[in-house]
Amino acid sequence: MERHFDEELKALKEQILQMGALVEAQIANAIKSLVERDSDLARLTIQNDHKVNAMDVEIDDASVRLIARHQPMAKDLRFITTAMKISSELERMSDLAENIAERALELNEEPQLKPYIDIPRMAEHAQRMVKEALDAFVNRNVELAWKVIHDDDFIDGLTHQIFRELVSFMLEDQHTITRAIRITFISKYLERIADHATNIAELVVYLVEGKIIRHTDT
Repeated sequence: MERHFDEELKALKEQILQMGALVEAQIANAIKSLVERDSDLARLTIQNDHKVNAMDVEIDDASVRLIARHQPMAKDLRFITTAMKISSELERMSDLAENIAERALELNEEPQLKPYIDIPRMAEHAQRMVKEALDAFVNRNVELAWKVIHDDDFIDGLTHQIFRELVSFMLEDQHTITRAIRITFISKYLERIADHATNIAELVVYLVEGKIIRHTDT
């Protein structure tokens, strides 16, 4: 019975990793659809969000069944509830990737305002945060989790930099306002993806050390 329970926990971990890989692909494709002005890829990214939603439901169902069937002890219960929360964070990231793809569709209909340099940098950094947060979860690596938490500062700095640059475009030429606002939205979506990665890292600290560090000065 115990071995069967361990196998189910391992399967739950694998589901989280599969969902994470899909979300990473969603983010990458959303940004690629913007940079390469590929509206077909943007539409595909929007359509694929339902796959992430389905995985979120599956993970919730599997977690509830594990709790009901095995009534796990504190350590395993913490793992299961953490997995459920991570699934929710990933689902929200996919929603934000969908939002980026929607803005890409709009921007692809107009002349490009400026070369996309900082947005891809920001996206690459956010994707790395997501991957490292999930690696920290799988390996119960608190040190890596703290790295993700501190890396969020870089994203915040890029968000402010992009906003200042776009404001200068809008002040110089009012015809750029709509495009500049859409790009600003994309940078905010990426900032929020990084925030969700940070949330996962904070959950890892809770999982391993039993300490809740949300809403504290980290």
